[in-house]
Amino acid sequence: MTLRQSIVFNGDLGSGKSTVSIEIAKRLGLRRVSVGDLYRQMAQERQMTALQLNLHAELDHAVDGYVDQLQQDIAASGERLVMDSRLAWHFFTDALKVHMITEPSEAARRVLARPSGPAESYTSLEEAKVKLHERSESERGRFIVRYGVDKARLRNYDLICDTTRANPEQVIEHIVDVYEGRLGADVLRDGAPLLLLDPTRVYPTEEVGALRGLWDSGFVGEVARAGDEALEPLGIGYTGRYFYVVDGHRRLSAAIQNGFPLVPARLVAEADEPVVGGMRAVDYFAAQVRPSTVYDWEAAHGTRLPLPEHCLLAGDAVLAGDSAPGA
Repeated sequence: MTLRQSIVFNGDLGSGKSTVSIEIAKRLGLRRVSVGDLYRQMAQERQMTALQLNLHAELDHAVDGYVDQLQQDIAASGERLVMDSRLAWHFFTDALKVHMITEPSEAARRVLARPSGPAESYTSLEEAKVKLHERSESERGRFIVRYGVDKARLRNYDLICDTTRANPEQVIEHIVDVYEGRLGADVLRDGAPLLLLDPTRVYPTEEVGALRGLWDSGFVGEVARAGDEALEPLGIGYTGRYFYVVDGHRRLSAAIQNGFPLVPARLVAEADEPVVGGMRAVDYFAAQVRPSTVYDWEAAHGTRLPLPEHCLLAGDAVLAGDSAPGA
């Protein structure tokens, strides 16, 4: 098959972009360019933190201008490479565009645990979590104003990979399989982003009691023997914060029961896009996901899902630390 020219990475701070992009470049024998390293060097030279440089860049266009020109020149060169950059997906056309995500507390834990320099240091998990969010939102706002693009929109990318529970080798194997056409080719051919999600972070939209076949040991065993890459992709909705099942509860349950760290899916709708019966993705999630939906799914699978905001406002929600109904 014909390979894409390059692989470009962006995503959440602490999602493992550097580790994964370095190893993929080695495995494929490609040069790697990291814009993040360049920004950290620029911050250190100016005696700023990474967040301070981001805020400074909102006013001084020369900061982004230099890096943008560098990326445009590389994209125009036609060189096949691996690019670790917040905005390379905007400049590259013939590339596999990979967006990596992870749960915010896990991202903060990773960043806090790694060696830090003057451009990026935190004193606590909570500070790291807050500062990482501030940096991400600063970048997002700057990109919207300057380029008219929203980095949080999933349809900007070909592949979204959740690294919350998957180790680097598992992430690398899956991304290389996508790049070389062994995984998700049909999803990408249809123009929908391929999602590789942590199944324990996906919300159900139906009550457990109404679902048939969740505990079919034959099916669960078949899924275990075939592995996650052989699973038919789930149909997924996205609110802008939460992923939820549109189609595939049984497959999702089997993935959780087998302990898979990743499950393949296709994006059906995000945010204001229509998902079912013309209902927006955000409205469908609010209508379908109730506290009991979450509690019963958790009890059935031994997982934990944070209650979404609309559930916290519901009359049957319980406070953190209390027992769920029927517990």
